[in-house]
Amino acid sequence: MSASDRTGGKEKRDGTVIFRRMGRQDAPAAARLEAAASSEAWSEQAFLDAVDAPDAIYVVAECGGQIIGCCGLWKSFEEADICNVAVREGYRRQGVARRMLLFLMDLGSRAGIEHYTLEVRRNNLPALRLYEKLGFSVEAVRRNFYENPAEDALLLWKR
Repeated sequence: MSASDRTGGKEKRDGTVIFRRMGRQDAPAAARLEAAASSEAWSEQAFLDAVDAPDAIYVVAECGGQIIGCCGLWKSFEEADICNVAVREGYRRQGVARRMLLFLMDLGSRAGIEHYTLEVRRNNLPALRLYEKLGFSVEAVRRNFYENPAEDALLLWKR
């Protein structure tokens, strides 16, 4: 029996990395992680609100007792918007984001989500390649969506 089976899909062990639902105790680490990865990072309070929200699912990747990744989704009927995807430098390009997103979408599927959307900076080619490998496709451009620096967002869907 896998860890995911024992915890109702709330945890998955993948080598030395554990993927699990984010708890309130993870909010400070998630905020620090996102601040290091994004110029438009969420506050600790925003992560606390997300953890408590009935229509949100947030997960973390943990290695050696340290949060090395986080991401979440906001559900609306059978669709969800994925956001806050961040992986600590030093763990990037090792498959952590891919496995974390697959875990998140598995939890989403169990909650009745059939379609996923997300925005990504037009010039974030590593993330764009990852999302395309996960079955997302570009469907629109949001002009000047991001600040610091100003940049268009590509709107991707996985249907």
